[in-house]
Amino acid sequence: MNEIDFKRVLLKLSGEALMGDEDYGISPVVVENISYEIKEVLELGIEIAIVIGGGNIFRGIKAAAHGMDRSSADYMGMLATVINSLALQDALEQLGVPTRVLSAIEMRQIAEPYFRRTALRYLESKNIVIFAAGTGNPYFSTDTAAALRAKEIDAQVMLKATKVDGVYSADPLKDRNARRFYKLSYIDVLDKNLKFIDATAISLCRDNNLPIIVFNQTVPGNIKKVILGERIGTRIEG
Repeated sequence: MNEIDFKRVLLKLSGEALMGDEDYGISPVVVENISYEIKEVLELGIEIAIVIGGGNIFRGIKAAAHGMDRSSADYMGMLATVINSLALQDALEQLGVPTRVLSAIEMRQIAEPYFRRTALRYLESKNIVIFAAGTGNPYFSTDTAAALRAKEIDAQVMLKATKVDGVYSADPLKDRNARRFYKLSYIDVLDKNLKFIDATAISLCRDNNLPIIVFNQTVPGNIKKVILGERIGTRIEG
């Protein structure tokens, strides 16, 4: 691999990653640490777009499983991603990093509406761009939103940051015999029914030849290491 593999990336952060050791919500320390890492990557000359989940605040699919209308639950989950996006924007701007939040659901008082050309202009001007509110439609996860936005902005890779160091055959926190994969094909993910990403997102990546790298975001410096081509996490392609 080259010293720097990518010019433009889509970073997918889980909402749970923002909690740190808390049981709920946003840890300011964690958000600050993530912001420092993102700033370091930006200083390498990389254009960065970000999608954040909302599971630290509200999970629509979980609420739907308990009887809530699925569409209403999913819209609430989208609003949770907006809260996370604003928190990350604030932390980045505290570091002097120009950051724009573009929302798939119009709410002009707090975020700009999403337009592809606007996003591209901001990225080319070295702004961090955070895509909020998923796709703006129920029944689609933030993983699918990340894959969609990655292709819309011509990102070269989707970096999926998690709490574990890659993709495993089972949950490594529950199964001591879980086996870690270092490389997978899109078909492998679907055939093995691996649950780290939903089938719609992986199919979208497969159909558009978008590589995915799954890595542990809680290890300091890992975002930069992935960008620099270090062999960490699990790579999905082909």
